[in-house]
Amino acid sequence: MSQMTGMAPTTTAETAEKIRARLCDKRGRAFWRSLDELAETAEFRRFLESEFPALASPPIGIDRRSLLKCMSVALAFAGLTACTGEPDEEALPYVNEPESVVPGRPKWYATAVTLNGFALPALGKTHVGRPTKLEGNPDHPATHGATDPFLQASLLTLYDPDRSQSPRHFGHPASWSAFEAEIVARASETARREGEGFRLLTGAITSPTLLRRIGSLLEQWPNARWHVHEPVNGDLAYEATSRVFGRPLDRHLMLEGAEIVVSLDDDFFGPGPRQAIHARRWAARRQAFQKGEGDCRLFVAEATPSLTGAMADERLVTATLRIEAVGHAVAARLGLKSASAPELSASERHWVERAVAAIRSHPGRALVTVGPQCPSELQALGLLVNEHIGAFSATLRFTEPIAAMPPDGTRSFEKLTQDMAAGRVATLAVIESNPVYTSPSDVDFRAAMENVPLRIHAGLHYDETAILSHWHVPLAHELESWGDARAVDGTASVLQPLIRPFRDVRPLLALVDNLTGVLTSSDRETVRQTWRTDWGENFEARWRETLLRGFVAESAPPFVTPEVRDRGIATPRHFEGLTVVFRPDPTIWDGRFGDNPWLQETPKPFTKATWGNVVLVSPALAEAHGIGNGDELRIEANGRAITGPAWVMPGQETNTLTLTFGYGRSRTGSLGDGLGYDAYRLRPGDSSWLIAGATVTPTGEHLNVASTQLHQAMDGFDFIRTVDFADLEPRTAPADQSPAGQDARAPTFYPVRQWDSPSWGMSIDVDLCIGCNACVVACVAENNIAMVGKDQVAEGREMHWLRVDHYYEGDPAAPKFYSQPVPCMHCEQAPCEMGCPVNAAVHSFDGLNLQVYNRCIGTRTCSSYCPYKVRRFNWFDLTGGDAEELRAARNPDVTVRGRGVMEKCTYCVQRISEARIAAKIEGRPIQDGEIRTACQQACPTQAITFGDVTDAQSAVSRKKASPRNYTLLEEANTWPRTSYLARIERSGPDDEDGPG
Repeated sequence: MSQMTGMAPTTTAETAEKIRARLCDKRGRAFWRSLDELAETAEFRRFLESEFPALASPPIGIDRRSLLKCMSVALAFAGLTACTGEPDEEALPYVNEPESVVPGRPKWYATAVTLNGFALPALGKTHVGRPTKLEGNPDHPATHGATDPFLQASLLTLYDPDRSQSPRHFGHPASWSAFEAEIVARASETARREGEGFRLLTGAITSPTLLRRIGSLLEQWPNARWHVHEPVNGDLAYEATSRVFGRPLDRHLMLEGAEIVVSLDDDFFGPGPRQAIHARRWAARRQAFQKGEGDCRLFVAEATPSLTGAMADERLVTATLRIEAVGHAVAARLGLKSASAPELSASERHWVERAVAAIRSHPGRALVTVGPQCPSELQALGLLVNEHIGAFSATLRFTEPIAAMPPDGTRSFEKLTQDMAAGRVATLAVIESNPVYTSPSDVDFRAAMENVPLRIHAGLHYDETAILSHWHVPLAHELESWGDARAVDGTASVLQPLIRPFRDVRPLLALVDNLTGVLTSSDRETVRQTWRTDWGENFEARWRETLLRGFVAESAPPFVTPEVRDRGIATPRHFEGLTVVFRPDPTIWDGRFGDNPWLQETPKPFTKATWGNVVLVSPALAEAHGIGNGDELRIEANGRAITGPAWVMPGQETNTLTLTFGYGRSRTGSLGDGLGYDAYRLRPGDSSWLIAGATVTPTGEHLNVASTQLHQAMDGFDFIRTVDFADLEPRTAPADQSPAGQDARAPTFYPVRQWDSPSWGMSIDVDLCIGCNACVVACVAENNIAMVGKDQVAEGREMHWLRVDHYYEGDPAAPKFYSQPVPCMHCEQAPCEMGCPVNAAVHSFDGLNLQVYNRCIGTRTCSSYCPYKVRRFNWFDLTGGDAEELRAARNPDVTVRGRGVMEKCTYCVQRISEARIAAKIEGRPIQDGEIRTACQQACPTQAITFGDVTDAQSAVSRKKASPRNYTLLEEANTWPRTSYLARIERSGPDDEDGPG
């Protein structure tokens, strides 16, 4: 099951036999990172035993052109605006002209970006008018500063050199005046017909201003129609609420109050606009549990591993089509009338009994969630179960839909396609959507589009839909235009620009007005007019307050308590055979981030694959068909087929294949074209997320999968530690306990240094980390980390300073999952410092293990001596010969490294320096919590704590004083400053009354 090409993958029979033998011989607990490690394949030993895996002879021909292309794009992304970009002087905090800006002193703006139409609240950091970093907004009532990888990486899309730079007519460059002339003439003709034949297609919309302008268009042209297409949507959830309550409603999981959560295939920790808010709410409950305040238990039933399933106390591996039976069994055991009790397997029965017992022992504090991709009948049953257990208004609340519903409801896109095919559409305007690529396989949008006489596409990129349009017009990025949007809780944010547009683009709101023949609108004034209507005479004061806060206070819609109108329960369906399930990609989402190298090179959870998607197969299916990692598979269903590389996934249900969206693109840009397979080609219509009765056939070919799972493997044991819940008292350690565990240290031959305050350290709580990768992308953005491309990642040359290791324990068919972020340990007795021949690896006065770049001569001795494998070597010169604007557009507080230099995590020393200088100027000590590293600030669960380890009262010292505290490779006696808090698990019988 090799993860790279160049050597024959281990035969599955041989691998399976080795795994069985090792598990049978196991004594005590054993954690493993991959099936290769568990089987001790030659590939794993090669990576583990080589000091520098990247020095091995390349198993594939390095495509120099692709590498240089990746280099140039990564550089260009960071600096296109350095010379011409200017801050928008009408966006606060600039009151006067930007000449008052002090170089070196950043400005912060409260703004937001959107995903699936929902606002991701952010604070934008700018240096002399150039955006350089996005952080979460700590004052936002929903997210409280939590972020996700998509928010962190949105900045890079602003600088994307493949963004459209001017209008195109039939694929050829054109002028805005030519577009305006045609659109004004067409608008006049459309007005005479009162909009007959005009169709507007958008993605999901929560923007009050955009909805107001669309409403105005439809009022002006009453026969026009507005449609919505969002490939990753909640249509089935709306169908469920409509069935039970008689109207569509949004569900809000109040995880902070849910001591028992039972998830039926609901990955609420997974990627998407709700990830940050769900993670933060669950973390609040988990932190209370750690202090002895109530319970916090998670039961998950699923067919394919998810971030939510990885955190489960009890995870049931069952087929997707068996989830309905499991849900009905839960309902029946809880006493829900009309619920049937279907036949269950032994493992399903055990899981159901445990989950039901937990729910009963926590009345009013339990929650049953059903995945939004599950059949609407099962989701409706979940609503009835929640009503039965008293979850309504406690752990589950409802609002009217935050995203606007189009007139044709959840079948809006299908209705549009039918009308186009029938010739009823004269003008089609597609805005910020790519339906030619993302439409289901049985909805032939491409062919229907050919029947439309005038096709207009507006978006950031010249994509698959733009190619088939008569006109393509480029839109301004959200960080360079005015707008507004609502977060998933309904709180409205005003999107204020961080910079003026530096291309010949047009704001979205202005473009919508252009469609009606209005050419003089201002996006800023359009947004102001929306809120002026609501605020009246107090408008200016509230406008200023909103821009400073980043959101409109108390703008979330009120919760409603709906009345159940239909208590009917559908009979669970039964299917057999191979099932294909579809999921959004954890880093590329639905394909919209295909040209973003930060996200392309972010290792995906569990597989650690980069620059492409894989087909997840179970160990049992792999053994039966002789499938190894990277083997090409042909998957057929409903007369259609795709091919893609296999990945043998521990914890995958035997007869389930998992496909992810976002790849197989033909027009995404210079980086994303041609990567992976296109899962949309198999996806059926009707908002379906699965196909039953598929077939899979190995083609005999082997494809390169650039996975980092075997890279930087540490040689040792005990990387993951757990503590039993029953042994957790006392939950908090004494305040006077020795910080950093110094009393427990083993003797050393080296001099022991006494540290003055402040002296920095970090604690990472494995019990809170969900493995979402927000920290990884934040580190890249903060520290100017270069992306190297697929071929170089496959060679082990990725440059990430922070990695998230994934471990498994137990039977590969149903293992436990663990995530562990690994930055530099900043060892007090650092082997890298002992080994460096030129003293480039040094220790600072405040306890940091640093790398002096201009001393480093590239011997890589430090990496050889490092037992934690956290150092990265620059094999190529990614920065030499940069124009001045390219250098200036990166984070100016962080050195840009050159070829031949070793680099590593610095604990964001630039942030430490900034706080030290500010404290010195003000004549005060640095306050606890004043310094937040990039990874710490991005983490949605607050799993990372940073501070002064010499202060016994600091937050980090209190974490390190916990009985759960431990360090990696303690036998190496390096005295790491980075330590971990063990994961809390249950091994004995449950306490019926809960822990607290």
